[in-house]
Amino acid sequence: MSTRTDVAAHEAVAAPTADTWLRRSARKPEVGVALVILVLAICIAIGNPNFATGTNLFNLLRAIAITGIVAVGMTFVLIAGELDLSVGSVVALSGVTAFTVAAETSSVLAIPVGLLVGGVVGLVSGLVVTRIRVNSFIVTLGMLSVARGLSLLITGGLPVNGPPALQALGQGAVGPVPVQVIVLLVIAVLGQLVLTRTVFGNQVQAVGDNRDAARLSGIPVARIKVTCLVLVGVLAGLAGLIRGAQLGVAEPNAAVGLELQVIAAVIIGGTSLSGGRGSVTGALLGAVLLGLIQNAFVLLHLSNYLQVLSTGLIIVLAAAFDRLRVRRSRL
Repeated sequence: MSTRTDVAAHEAVAAPTADTWLRRSARKPEVGVALVILVLAICIAIGNPNFATGTNLFNLLRAIAITGIVAVGMTFVLIAGELDLSVGSVVALSGVTAFTVAAETSSVLAIPVGLLVGGVVGLVSGLVVTRIRVNSFIVTLGMLSVARGLSLLITGGLPVNGPPALQALGQGAVGPVPVQVIVLLVIAVLGQLVLTRTVFGNQVQAVGDNRDAARLSGIPVARIKVTCLVLVGVLAGLAGLIRGAQLGVAEPNAAVGLELQVIAAVIIGGTSLSGGRGSVTGALLGAVLLGLIQNAFVLLHLSNYLQVLSTGLIIVLAAAFDRLRVRRSRL
């Protein structure tokens, strides 16, 4: 008798627990974005049968890779309560600098130079933000022009041919899967693990949630912010290398407007503009959704101008939903 009672009691407890888990999962922004992606993919496939072909899907993944890689770093920056508007220019600067060094010395130096350039730009931005106390919006807006100007000065406004040794990074594949997609998935998994399973990830969220409380609890706030800006700079440098390797050349005018795509992807994925909350998984899904929308415009033969319009509207709507989520959480 007691055994039946215990089983019944266990089931009574387990049922609400499962129900609670489902409710919490349904409230996560990532779940909503995933559902939108699924519905949109079905609609595009119905409108154009070419969407579901292997060639188109892998081209879609290649297009998403650049935005997704940078979005991983931007997630950390936004969660920490800061913003980086320079990532598009850093992609260009890293690419042209790395390819120029490779052409004049050795292609072996291309990857470390590209990553180093991105990291240095992030470090400079981070030090100005934390030491001089200038708003990150202003600092990175300035660095956007500085990095773009350096790209033009280094190249004279002309593209730089990439070393053949790097072609595999942008044009190679492991089986049917492009190399840059594998790189994206590895970085996304590592980023999510760092954010959710490490002390550093907890500190990033604490700094973005309440900077003063984080400082009083002994968290090195300035160091955390600088590290996040360096991280997004390094990942932007990697994206510049991949983009250059994919096209065969690095261009000083590359990735114009990429920062808007990246910020939109991160916000769509549920990362709060006010800091303290977000996920790498959500940012990756946001990048997929944006890539899917752009792919739909091409397949359905819609105007390119509508792509620009839709990106702006998505940013505004995502920011509005973010504010609504913040207000609801405070009630």
